[in-house]
Amino acid sequence: MRHGFIKTAAGTPKIQVADCVYNAGEILKLIRQMETEGAKIMAFPELCITGYTCQDLFLQERLLEESLEGLQTVLEHTKGHDALIFVGLPFEKDGKLYNVAAAVQDGRILGLVPKQNIPNYGEFYEVRHFAAGSREVSEVDVLGQTVPFGGNLLFSCRNLKGLVVGCELCEDVWVMDPPSTALAKAGATVIVNLSASNETVGKD
Repeated sequence: MRHGFIKTAAGTPKIQVADCVYNAGEILKLIRQMETEGAKIMAFPELCITGYTCQDLFLQERLLEESLEGLQTVLEHTKGHDALIFVGLPFEKDGKLYNVAAAVQDGRILGLVPKQNIPNYGEFYEVRHFAAGSREVSEVDVLGQTVPFGGNLLFSCRNLKGLVVGCELCEDVWVMDPPSTALAKAGATVIVNLSASNETVGKD
């Protein structure tokens, strides 16, 4: 952080639907590019490891397993690096499927933030696949690590006083009482929002 500013970056990888190996590779390409530019906070789209438009493939165990393998690939690359990176993937907990943002740094998962507001209008029907996340924080075991899971997570930097990062996902920011409001009240100075959208004719 310099004069109260820190370099951030948002990346949109070129993905292939349900091809987690390919998608993780594309995410790493952008991470390397962002690293050369000195970015210390990096945000990628929601569900970027699988692709947003997997539809009923989200209910397949193999896809969920491969998405975790994709996350492991990202973790391996981040070892020895201090950037805080947010990537999106589906995650199963207690028999329910969640659309989550994984906050990773230096080979560790710092937390999983679930999407709290699930769109179910127009071209969106996430309710078919995903449960709404809670702000309440619990713990989950993932890839050999025990990590916090919930909406009320703040990521504070020990070395940079005043840098506190909160995270929400797409639809969360459009509701009357977005998670980011509570996160800011709790001390967040930077809000990261992971967003994606599905394919519709004529949509930019």
